[in-house]
Amino acid sequence: MTGLSAFTAAGRFYRGNIHTHSDRSDGALSPHEVCRHYEEAGYDFLCLSDHFLERFGFPVTDTTAFRSNQLTTIYGAEIHAPENSHGEIWHLLACGLPLDFAPLQPGEDAVALATRAVAAGAFLGIAHPQWSSLSIEDGRQMAGIAHAVEIWNTGCDVECARGDGTMLLDALLNEGHRLTGYAADDAHFKLADYNGGWMMVKAEANEPEALLAAMKAGAYYSTQGPVILGLVVDADQIEITSSAAVTVSLVGRGSRAECVTGRQLTRATLPLTRFAGDWCRVVVTDAAGKRAWSNPIWL
Repeated sequence: MTGLSAFTAAGRFYRGNIHTHSDRSDGALSPHEVCRHYEEAGYDFLCLSDHFLERFGFPVTDTTAFRSNQLTTIYGAEIHAPENSHGEIWHLLACGLPLDFAPLQPGEDAVALATRAVAAGAFLGIAHPQWSSLSIEDGRQMAGIAHAVEIWNTGCDVECARGDGTMLLDALLNEGHRLTGYAADDAHFKLADYNGGWMMVKAEANEPEALLAAMKAGAYYSTQGPVILGLVVDADQIEITSSAAVTVSLVGRGSRAECVTGRQLTRATLPLTRFAGDWCRVVVTDAAGKRAWSNPIWL
């Protein structure tokens, strides 16, 4: 039951953003300024994921010098190779690359590049699927390699109202692919594209290796602000505790859904009968319309 591991694993929750850019590629701020921004905003970890393209010198930025007692950093990049169903380059988020990760090789396609990144230790995400208008066929190419789908991208929402990637995640879950879903900013700092969605990773230490292991195990949830305090499955129902919410929902295959609504919900119990033998995931929505998403729960 992957979605429950964040609430059963040892450790504590750490807040982090794994998709953002600096002036090493097409961002407006230096790596140091980006790291300080997230530290001052109360984040525990950051992956600076500049575009791994030849015109930027294939950067995997060394952010070791910008770590502090509060903020740790994970090396990574947004990697690219030909081509998706629209004839455009793929955008894949590789969090946890080594600093010496080799540039794109002659003739290397996106599947080969993704496979190489995972073999090098990366947590691999299918970035901004709605912004890229990825098809289910695109998703299938990566479903056996990637760990997750980017279900929220702040920058894409700000720029063109294409921030939500849950449709691709759900389509792949319906086919039996066991992926998780993470939220991120994809901040470039040219607009107010930051602090809009993040991961809460349950790990035993705020260190790159521990955080990456937890991400790969699905021990996290994602949020724009609401807090999921606990998920407990008991027989044919699930109990959700959270910060104050107006809607607590379960969504699953097709139109399957259950919900509870109220003004200041902090506890909700929902039946699992409609999801038996399949998957579901929890969505918590607060009065401001901000959401938190659990990872999929396989029943």
